[in-house]
Amino acid sequence: MRTITLRRSLVALFAAAITLGAITQAQAESLRIGYQKYGTLVLLKAKGSLEKRLAEQGVQVQWTEFPGGPQLLEGLNVGAIDFGVTGETPPVFAQAAGADLLYVANEPAAPGSEAILVPKDSPITSVKDLKGKKVVLNKGSNVHYLLVRALEDAGLKYSDIQVLFLAPADARAAFERGSVDAWVIWDPYQAAAEKQLQARTLRDGKGIVDNLQFYLATKPYAEKHPQVIQTLIEEIRAVGEWSKANPGDVAKQVAPLLGLSEEISLTTVKRQGYGAQLITPEVVAAQQKIADSFYQLKLIPKPLSIKDVIWTPPAKVATAQ
Repeated sequence: MRTITLRRSLVALFAAAITLGAITQAQAESLRIGYQKYGTLVLLKAKGSLEKRLAEQGVQVQWTEFPGGPQLLEGLNVGAIDFGVTGETPPVFAQAAGADLLYVANEPAAPGSEAILVPKDSPITSVKDLKGKKVVLNKGSNVHYLLVRALEDAGLKYSDIQVLFLAPADARAAFERGSVDAWVIWDPYQAAAEKQLQARTLRDGKGIVDNLQFYLATKPYAEKHPQVIQTLIEEIRAVGEWSKANPGDVAKQVAPLLGLSEEISLTTVKRQGYGAQLITPEVVAAQQKIADSFYQLKLIPKPLSIKDVIWTPPAKVATAQ
């Protein structure tokens, strides 16, 4: 009787081991991508070409939408996603918080795709006029650095203004109510406010920031699945090149996804940068400057080394550049 029971226990343990192995294998064969309401990843998701290519590698793709870069990188930090795209500032805050991430690639500069907005009838006419005023933004987002640089360029300190932190939807509501004097925001929210609210641009990123979009991955995933990352970059680059050549078609495609008119969507599409490339030393230096600025302002608790979190691609990817 004991022998039969022992055999049954061993069989049960063996079955459980197989099941656990199958679950682990299934997890290893998935790619979880975080995206936002703009950018090349939205187009890549709609196209479906990534799923087809990765299916050949036995990899399934799962998509999750986030309202902003900080929230997306929090998802990456807690292991909810493996890969995503954000502006240049969120990775700095995420690295400072201990996220195990790697910079994989970036889109070209798009300084006109973010701005400091004021209401159409606001008496504010320059960044200098923001002294003592309430300015709202999404903490740790790409526009956080735009605000820092715009203030510096105008001869103001970060402490000269009252900074409020709200997610885009709540920030727009506060902006419409007149609860804040200015809103620092990115496309497509920026383009929508310009068209729907007749918001005025006080200062965009031209001449002071690059506003790069970064593709990031968790370090464990990127190191374990370099071929998947390679395929991702290739597909993102292909969609970007098509988008650059066909802005009208892109606007028609993304308008219903964004819940905006084709006119507003076209403005967003035209201001965006396309053509994903691997991280260069120049980009590392620019990103290091942002990290240093935030540390000096005590917005992050420790100094960072950006070069330590750059993905090193396989030789095949490097020679394809």
